Amino acid sequence: MKLSTKGRYGMRAMLALARRYGDGPIPLKEVAEIESLSESYLEQLAGELRKAGLVRSVRGAQGGYYLAKEPALITAGDIIRVLEGPIGPVQCVIESPDMDDACDYAESCVERLLWQRLRDSMVKVLDSITLADLMAEGKRIGPAPSAKNKNC
Repeated sequence: MKLSTKGRYGMRAMLALARRYGDGPIPLKEVAEIESLSESYLEQLAGELRKAGLVRSVRGAQGGYYLAKEPALITAGDIIRVLEGPIGPVQCVIESPDMDDACDYAESCVERLLWQRLRDSMVKVLDSITLADLMAEGKRIGPAPSAKNKNC
């Protein structure tokens, strides 16, 4: 499974907000500059994250976005599900109660066990890592290269 820019850029934006947690609203323009991302694209992502209750927004001159919960309560899985949809390497095993009927061959599919285990592993990892964990790791490994040079 390859994440789209929505998931990757959304994670970067959420980490930028997490680093400033408690400082009040941060304008998206500032987040876009820090992370070298398109402000208009960030506006789309922020809208989805706001609707999901992960961020809140404040209008006006001192407005911007801030995390709706502390960084230790927001997992990578929360963010990825909002921006990318249900987690799963193939359609027939994505996280959805309705998907068990998605494939006519589900009961006799030899590969299904592989795809289910891969999905379960992905879910376990994504749901076990919080924004606070990622920030702590960032402090441990030191400053990131310039955002202009990021390839991920």
